Amino acid sequence: MAATPPTEGPGAPHVPVLLGPLLELVAPVRGTWVDGTFGAGGYARGLLEAGADRVIGIDRDPLALEMAAAWAGDYGDRLTLVQGNFADLDTLAGQPVDGVVLDLGVSSMQLDRAERGFSFLRDGPLDMRMSQEGPSAADLVNGASETELADILYHYGEERASRRIARAIGQARKIAPIVTTLQLAEIVEGCLPRPKPGQSHPATRSFQALRIAVNAEFDALVAGLEAAERALMPGGRLAVVTFHSLEDRIVKRFFQQRGGRAAHANRYAPEAPTVAAPFRLLNRSAIGPDQAEMARNPRARSALLRAGERTDSPAGPVDRSELGLPKIDLKGRP
Repeated sequence: MAATPPTEGPGAPHVPVLLGPLLELVAPVRGTWVDGTFGAGGYARGLLEAGADRVIGIDRDPLALEMAAAWAGDYGDRLTLVQGNFADLDTLAGQPVDGVVLDLGVSSMQLDRAERGFSFLRDGPLDMRMSQEGPSAADLVNGASETELADILYHYGEERASRRIARAIGQARKIAPIVTTLQLAEIVEGCLPRPKPGQSHPATRSFQALRIAVNAEFDALVAGLEAAERALMPGGRLAVVTFHSLEDRIVKRFFQQRGGRAAHANRYAPEAPTVAAPFRLLNRSAIGPDQAEMARNPRARSALLRAGERTDSPAGPVDRSELGLPKIDLKGRP
């Protein structure tokens, strides 16, 4: 059996969320799988230990692959690491596969490193780029108009005080550019009431929104779901773990549409697919963590799991107008 990396201490990876329910839902695990959001490798290791012959781990963050070098060799040629965006997973995999797993959460190794600029709790450069390439969050915060910023915060973060925060950012950057995470977090905090015990940090939604915009996450998500459909062999499984309502809405509607259960204009009409469905749904309702997992891993609190089994129907493009994607015109910005 391959060696396992540490589960405690500074070298420990984040705990993979809903790993047990995921493996149970997609069982039996065999053949070649793609872990399209490799991160710290928790799902890849789980798949290999559950019986996968091979896992292709894809991550756009070069740091994730560098950190895996200390243990990935223990699995020999059963684990292949590839740098790239899971939006291109069918091309990056280079072959038909038996399963695809996508974990859409931000890895704790990104949040824990102040220099990556994801966290509002640690002072660092306002970056947020998963690939460490292209325009940063600071470029967006200092370069976008107040209207664009308000739209990003509202549509990507569901932040009701978006206009107030955008105005405050606009005033602050007239004095000096906003270049650190704590600068931005303090501006956002100043626009919102002090949180009550148990409530999330006031900057949570704003940082989520900017991260989504910087990394074009919704575009990558839809492209990744389409790529998984193309890559999967008949009988292959696609499992997706989401962490907020916007992601889950997109994934839910994708599976409804591609599973032949898209919403009907007449709710009393019988459900009947108009074309052969490329997926069979493995769970009608999303699966969340149980109390034991939430106690063990607070990161799991908002996680939801959905999965489908590939049929032998041809792959095709999804109707994006039916996925509930936020509509924002960033005029060529990220």
